[in-house]
Amino acid sequence: MIVVIKPNTTAEQTKDVVDKITSMGYGVNVSQGAERLIIGVLGVREDKDMLAAQLRSFECVDRVVSISRSFKFVSREGTQAKTVVRVNGDVHIGDSAVHVIAGPCTVEGRDMLLDTARFVKSRGATMLRGGAYKPSTSPYSFQGMGKEGLQILAEARADCGLPIVTEVMDPRDVGLVSEFADVLQIGARNMQNFNLLKEVAKAHKPVMLKRGLSATVEEWLLAAEYIYAGGNHEVILCERGIRTFETATRNTLDLSAVPLLALLTHLPVIVDPSHGTGKWELVTPMACAAIAAGADGIMIEVHPRPADALKDGFESLNFEKYAKMMEAVRPIAAAMSRPIASDSRPAVQVTSG
Repeated sequence: MIVVIKPNTTAEQTKDVVDKITSMGYGVNVSQGAERLIIGVLGVREDKDMLAAQLRSFECVDRVVSISRSFKFVSREGTQAKTVVRVNGDVHIGDSAVHVIAGPCTVEGRDMLLDTARFVKSRGATMLRGGAYKPSTSPYSFQGMGKEGLQILAEARADCGLPIVTEVMDPRDVGLVSEFADVLQIGARNMQNFNLLKEVAKAHKPVMLKRGLSATVEEWLLAAEYIYAGGNHEVILCERGIRTFETATRNTLDLSAVPLLALLTHLPVIVDPSHGTGKWELVTPMACAAIAAGADGIMIEVHPRPADALKDGFESLNFEKYAKMMEAVRPIAAAMSRPIASDSRPAVQVTSG
């Protein structure tokens, strides 16, 4: 059961509600988000219905909702309204438009990133992706540029105006990455790094939570629950493929998860067809399919020269292929009555330099 508290409720009024719950032998989880406070009632007792009725009598209580799912706060049972994550004044993930997040797998240098940022914006991207810290299966692979990479990302944002999404891997780095990033990405390998989830829950930044390599949907949503219950209600889910017996593609992109999540949770969902397939030839058709399935956005790896990329060039689109992909997804989005977000804004002419 969750208890949603009305706005402008005093701390004393909230304490009265908490005291009532604990006096009847239940535990509580108080989640204070930017816009509302939610109290999770923990425990199973025969008098739960009576407690719910009594809680509804409190003037400060907006509603009391019984939740049958193991993930309480992020469950669709708790609210009919879909969460819209406000990255900044222009980018609202989960609204009526489809957002495109594009950029290289990793920041490799200033000129490369600036050229890529300018190009993807000129062709419709509303956010810039790029890794400053990179998890690698091999310890000998490129690990990212670290703080210098974050500084280059910030320069690209100042240059072209695109908000930044970049990965944070270590709880000790959350503060540093938050200084530069607009969205903190939790990568697939860290989906169940619970100390990291608890730390980003304290950050005043939206979080993009990628699905783990072999995670079930319930495990994924429980990871999101860690962040939400910790007080950060700005959570975006990212389907990026899961590991199955199939070896023809890098991962198996589970697009059935997109409409399923619409039934289970109020959180917005984006799809990463680059990591999901591991083949640049499959990125465009799967981007189209993701939008048709109801995704709120797509995240695409773009590199000016994929053959020279330090990471994941085999799944990256070059500039020409990215431009063609954008033309391919527009009619799909229109058919779903969801325009590409950038198409509703004035055209921007961007030249590399």
